[in-house]
Amino acid sequence: MATQRRWWPCPRRFLTVPADYQTFFQATVGAAGTLIGLLFVAVALRPETIYGDRASQRGQALAGSAFTSLVNAFFVSLVALLPGNNLGYVAALMAAFGMVATLRLRRTLGGNGFNNGFSLVTMGMYLAELATAGVLLANPALHHAIDTLVAILVVSLAVALGRAWMLLQGRHLPPEPVPQEQQAVQPGP
Repeated sequence: MATQRRWWPCPRRFLTVPADYQTFFQATVGAAGTLIGLLFVAVALRPETIYGDRASQRGQALAGSAFTSLVNAFFVSLVALLPGNNLGYVAALMAAFGMVATLRLRRTLGGNGFNNGFSLVTMGMYLAELATAGVLLANPALHHAIDTLVAILVVSLAVALGRAWMLLQGRHLPPEPVPQEQQAVQPGP
């Protein structure tokens, strides 16, 4: 049996992504790219409610957070497909980007109940990703850290998809007032 020679000049110690994960990362790149496109469609359907002078702060938060989560999953998965890379570098970079974006969004939107819970969950996800990136930087061959990163990417995609779905449903919009003629007339005593 002939030995297959790698075509890239990379020491074995830097190969962090096992072959078993290649299909997952390929699917994640495709899914995240597609969902980014669908997010742009969702924003295009109601642009005045997400960006602009009369835009809902909740809509801005949903769109911004969904976009950041999708970009995170896209780039981590894309770099995972490149041979010879330590996945810890891109995971750390994207986690830091996600945390900064979340903090900026939180500062811009203020601290109501929705934004507090929203920010807490998102920051927890990015902190877990940053910690996992640190483990991968210290030991690129530790496959349990890749398992953790994969779980974080799945959560990132699920959160982004949920937020994009909320935008499509218009949950960020204030309830429309009921016209006078449609309100039920209540009989007096």
